[in-house]
Amino acid sequence: MIRCTIAGAVRRAIFFITFFSKRLFMGFTCGIVGLPNVGKSTIFNALTSAKAAAANFPFCTIEPNTGAVPVPDPRLTDLAELAKSEKVIPTQVTFVDIAGLIKGASQGEGLGNQFLGHIRSVDAIAHVVRCFHDENVVHVDGEVSPARDIDTIETELIIADHDSVGKAISKLEKVAKSGDKEARARLDLLQILSDHLSCGKPARTAQLEGEPERIASVLGGLITAKPVLYVANCDESEVDHQPTPGGSHLIDQVATIAKAQGAPIVVISGKVESEVAELPLEERAEYLEALGLSGSGLDRLAIAGYQLLGLITFFTAGPKEARAWTAPQGWKAPQCAGRIHSDFERGFIRAEVIGYADYTQCGSELRAKEAGKMRVEGKEYVMQDGDIVHFRFNV
Repeated sequence: MIRCTIAGAVRRAIFFITFFSKRLFMGFTCGIVGLPNVGKSTIFNALTSAKAAAANFPFCTIEPNTGAVPVPDPRLTDLAELAKSEKVIPTQVTFVDIAGLIKGASQGEGLGNQFLGHIRSVDAIAHVVRCFHDENVVHVDGEVSPARDIDTIETELIIADHDSVGKAISKLEKVAKSGDKEARARLDLLQILSDHLSCGKPARTAQLEGEPERIASVLGGLITAKPVLYVANCDESEVDHQPTPGGSHLIDQVATIAKAQGAPIVVISGKVESEVAELPLEERAEYLEALGLSGSGLDRLAIAGYQLLGLITFFTAGPKEARAWTAPQGWKAPQCAGRIHSDFERGFIRAEVIGYADYTQCGSELRAKEAGKMRVEGKEYVMQDGDIVHFRFNV
């Protein structure tokens, strides 16, 4: 038996499922969730330049707004310059702005069933938490309390998952009693999950034993099994505050919970991001630097999302185009080749690989090859973040 904690199994679950659905072909899908009026749509609009209604009342976002934005990666720019590429194609992050959840959402309150269905369709969850005071923006519970708000959302998601697990148990019980070993194994996992959820704990913090593929299948439809990162939406004056678990700031309440769950936290000011989105590209860096920031909220959110899902970026570069590709960490060369075209994976022969540092130091693919920096790798090679690659294949 393989003992597998949820922390590891979540990634297996996400990638096992999304590989076949091809939802991560160009990047990953991150659902933005939270209570009403916490700044979800404001942040979404700034990140994607979309026009989701940012009204001061619940449910202004009923249908999920979706926006795909390029992931900023200076390495791609460098490669394009060195390869004299005509086109530059970055990988993408797809954000889904999901309407605000409220207490009772798991029972259908506030169009809860519809919203929960939208959350189930994403790969990861960015939980936006209000950490700002504004008398012009009402709070659904009357006062700002990040810890309480997080508990409200998590409780609704746990209840929804508990209901889903209960239904799955009911369906499997008869099959398991007939002697079906696979059904019995799945039922055992579901019963452990049911007990865990009953204690008010998310599925991702449970521990399960069994085959990773079976665990992945059982977790596949559960919301609280998805990786989560917390987005602390703060006042402009606190945008450079370093989250400190146990501290006295509102942001620190989020940091305390994030630390306990082993989840990342990103501090963003929706107001600042809105202002940045309105500036010309050449003025944005200077504006952010004046606020003590090294990058925009998108930069930090994209990086956190990549780390959360265990993603890497590899590159192809030539005169026609320089392109960034996303793959799960640990994928081998043939699987990554399949990201480009299924024929590349099916007829994989070898991968010709140059590390990013070697490529930029040598100044070109040809010089890197002449310097002995190009490696020929076979089917068992595990792709590394920053690899520049040519796949050789024959079909």
